[in-house]
Amino acid sequence: MNSMGEACTNMKHEYNQCFNRWFTKKFLKGDDSEDPCTDLFKRYKLCMQKVIKKKEIDIEGLEFMGLCKEKSESSS
Repeated sequence: MNSMGEACTNMKHEYNQCFNRWFTKKFLKGDDSEDPCTDLFKRYKLCMQKVIKKKEIDIEGLEFMGLCKEKSESSS
C-alpha cells in the first residue's frame, strides 16, 4: 500500500521492508536488539507530518505517529 503522501511512499516501503526483515529474522527468533530501522521511521514520520500539515488534515485528539504526544510536550 502506498503512503497517503506520494512524496513519502518510497520511504514507507523502505521502512516496511527494513522492519519486516528485522522482525522476522531477529525479533521473532529471540534477538531483541535495537530495531535498526529507527532512522528510516523518523524520516518517514517527518515526511508524513509535512503532508498532514500541507493537506490541513485535522488530527486533534488523535495519537498518530506520536504527533499528539510531541505537541503536548512542546506546549508544556
